[in-house]
Amino acid sequence: MPDNEYYKNNSINLNNRLKELIKELPDFCADFFMGIESTTSPLTRLNYAYDLRVFFNFAVTELADYRGKNIKDITISDFNALETTHFELYLNYLTYYNKNDDIIENHNTGKARKISALKSFSKYYYKKEQIDANKIALIDSPSIKEKTIVRLEPDEIANLIDASESGDTLSKKQQSYHAKTQKRDTAILTLFLGTGIRVSELVGLNINDVDFKSNAFNVTRKGGNQVTLYFGSEVKSALFEYLEERKAVIAETGSENALFLSLQKKRLTQRSIQNLVKKYSKTVTPLKNITPHKLRSTYGTRLYQESGDIYLVADVLGHKDVNTTRKHYAAMSEEKRRLAAKIIKLRDE
Repeated sequence: MPDNEYYKNNSINLNNRLKELIKELPDFCADFFMGIESTTSPLTRLNYAYDLRVFFNFAVTELADYRGKNIKDITISDFNALETTHFELYLNYLTYYNKNDDIIENHNTGKARKISALKSFSKYYYKKEQIDANKIALIDSPSIKEKTIVRLEPDEIANLIDASESGDTLSKKQQSYHAKTQKRDTAILTLFLGTGIRVSELVGLNINDVDFKSNAFNVTRKGGNQVTLYFGSEVKSALFEYLEERKAVIAETGSENALFLSLQKKRLTQRSIQNLVKKYSKTVTPLKNITPHKLRSTYGTRLYQESGDIYLVADVLGHKDVNTTRKHYAAMSEEKRRLAAKIIKLRDE
């Protein structure tokens, strides 16, 4: 089985779901998804399809000119006839709307994503000269408040690893399974905290991606690019111990090469890894909502504190734009400058 079989299968599944969704959209939408295929990932295209379905449902239920019309019957001419006010109505509609008798609520983040999808959609047809104007470009996306970066402190990092190794902080029911998963769980947490790997990258790791001679492993990043990441002695020790155990396990069909397995001997899913992180972190720092991404942020923070090199952090974390990294970690420079102001005393008190 090829090293990237997991990613191939995942891509096939996403594309199959996309094909089914496109069947629900107006026929002209197929051109858009074909046009952006070379510049977007399957997951991005699938999310666009979900968001466009929301928009066209809005059109046939809320707009007088289209009310009662079948979504499939909407044409590019119909889309061209929409005015800026229609898109403003859509933005307002997104706050609360009905879906299968359930009320869906969108905060600014969700609304901004749906507007962004529609802007990309409109921009495509405007560039192709199939619509007269890119009217939705005139709509301001909802402002999104900067989130406070949640990360673990050094003592919390140590306590988290200790918790996974001992299992002492777990409930009795959780402890009954701990012996079977201790080495795996410790390796996963150590890998997050010692390399800043994404959860999607960790899920896709295969046994033969790890090279102990170079203290490195290969990951497939967003867009399908494969890169090599390096790890230190603590990660090496945790991975080596787990791999010795993993080699004795006969995995289920389709998961033979998977590095991390569930108790059912199948490749771990993102959801199961998220639950794993939550299980241990809640016993160590109950007031913080720790996720795999927060462990990644913790690694990024510590790397920047030790190196002071924002470009290094961006490269290791796989950020295409260093400004993304700077936005998340530059606040630490501010903290250091504040600390400097407190260190210097002009007169003894």
